Amino acid sequence: MPPLELIAITLVAIGVVLIMRPKRFYFIRHGETLLNAKHIKQGAEGALSESGKQQAAAVGELLAPLGIKRIIASPYERARETATIIGEKVRAPIMYTPLLVERRNATELIGKSTRDPEVIRIVDEMDLAYHEDDYRYSDEENFQDLKIRAHKCLLYLAKTGRAQTCVVTHHAFLKMILSYMLYREDLHLPGYVKLSFFNTSDNGGISVCEFHPWKIFSKTRGWEILSYNEQSSAH
Repeated sequence: MPPLELIAITLVAIGVVLIMRPKRFYFIRHGETLLNAKHIKQGAEGALSESGKQQAAAVGELLAPLGIKRIIASPYERARETATIIGEKVRAPIMYTPLLVERRNATELIGKSTRDPEVIRIVDEMDLAYHEDDYRYSDEENFQDLKIRAHKCLLYLAKTGRAQTCVVTHHAFLKMILSYMLYREDLHLPGYVKLSFFNTSDNGGISVCEFHPWKIFSKTRGWEILSYNEQSSAH
């Protein structure tokens, strides 16, 4: 075989290996916010508390030796702060995407205490009762909306992520994306209610997942969950 042809075949083989190698993702729920500490339902706004900053720093220290190549984060203030603090520790560039933002709360809830009896009633009706997939209480992002966004987000991460990627997102959406990762189109609202209720997602918690391109036709489309809601030393 001529040398040039051999070189071309070798380069193609190397390219295939690089494309097909697994990608590891460290999904992080942002650090505690001032409103989290006060038990207030929040929208897009909400800065980190001092405890939240410490949680983010602890996550960054934990990830620093792992060779993080990219951070992909929600553009909400609390996620941006968390990503920036982690970025200072791991020295990786940060990208932002609205695909990772928190579930949009119903207007009736934003700015109110989670301990308010009316808020509790609405949350129970929205999130703890069994409904059809397209159920919507008012103007919130409902189950079907979140499921569609989780699908788009996994496609985006598989394409955009690096061999080691940190992903900074939020409480409700993190639980949705991991649930969808496992069950894909078999995930429906009654099952998700149970998964969500029994699996907490703590501020600064770390969930480790991998994407394997050669398993793209498997039930999970190549995604695997290795660990869920691991705690850093700041907790």
